[in-house]
Amino acid sequence: MSKLRFGYFIAPFHTPGENPTAALERDLKFVEHLEELGYDEAWFGEHHSAGSEIISSPEIMIAAASQRTSRIRLGTGVLSLSYHNPLWAADRIMMLDHITRGRVIFGVGPGSLPTDSAMIGLDPTDTRELLQENLDIVVRLLRGETVSAKTRTHELFDARLQLAPFSDGGVDIAVAALASPTGPRLAGMHGLGLLSIGATLTADGFNALAHHWNVLEERAAATGNTVDRSKWSLAGPFHIAETQEEAYRQVEYGIQGWFEYFQHVAAFPQMAVQGGNIKEMIDFINEAGIGVIGTPEQARAQVQRLWDQSGGFGSMLMMSHDWANPQDSRRSAELFAQRVFPHFQGQANATLQAAELAKKGRAVHTQSQLDAVAHMTQKYQDELAAKSS
Repeated sequence: MSKLRFGYFIAPFHTPGENPTAALERDLKFVEHLEELGYDEAWFGEHHSAGSEIISSPEIMIAAASQRTSRIRLGTGVLSLSYHNPLWAADRIMMLDHITRGRVIFGVGPGSLPTDSAMIGLDPTDTRELLQENLDIVVRLLRGETVSAKTRTHELFDARLQLAPFSDGGVDIAVAALASPTGPRLAGMHGLGLLSIGATLTADGFNALAHHWNVLEERAAATGNTVDRSKWSLAGPFHIAETQEEAYRQVEYGIQGWFEYFQHVAAFPQMAVQGGNIKEMIDFINEAGIGVIGTPEQARAQVQRLWDQSGGFGSMLMMSHDWANPQDSRRSAELFAQRVFPHFQGQANATLQAAELAKKGRAVHTQSQLDAVAHMTQKYQDELAAKSS
């Protein structure tokens, strides 16, 4: 299996009332920062209501970010496929595959906010049923098939895409999963990737991780598909600083707004959080195992915990939030890259072993250096003595 990748899941969660233009620009600049730090992926969400998650088109954000970056992969996290004509959704992603030179990842889901779907006459049951229908159509279109199909919202007649994929392997697709087996089931049926957004945030998210992969493998085997753990991404919240006390102080900036959103605004009970004051909120994040507010060492332990519970995955996504101010949030991402990445990408042990070997041999090598200086000094003195005689 390839080394663990790291990225950010940018829903985003911004405070209502602040300048949305500045917030969107900050998101794009943050992706530039992530690429400079060596992150592998950045995913953008799709939401249309409730005031905090203000990206309505992940495709537009990907197009903008692709012009500011050259290496980092860019994903829809996720496109609410049930809201869209599946032909146009597939067509836009194929176009992005070319604009990004093969860096796009097509993350799909039913849509998380009922205040979104209600505006187009769909309820959460409708969106989940439509996801299965639309995903089947999209997969076939992206594979180059001609599709005629009718759903409750759209009808296609000999539909096909006019572009072929930029890359030989085509466009990577990942299906969103919370605690239920719906996402893993669909991913397995089509041999797709999996995006576990509820890896830690839902009540049963952590306990469901191993079950998710079992469901995915079972459905893949039943339909004759193969699946790859390297295409499984997990998302969870982190904020780290040099000390735990500093991390706690930094999240006082905005963690209450994040909790307020999930407790009182978003009709999204799967993401239930608890806490009435800042201390209770911090304790809930850390003690419930939802995420980490603390140090790089605590972040490493959380990633390892998720790895052990799941049996292994391909990408760890930090959930973007405004718990801390922009400067401290950027520093958190930097600390993660400096002190967490190496332990999961095969780099830490090599440098630690090199340092340990040098430490063990230091006394011998120090003496050899001193001996060399003494030897050359004596040699020079002998040369002077020979000249004077």
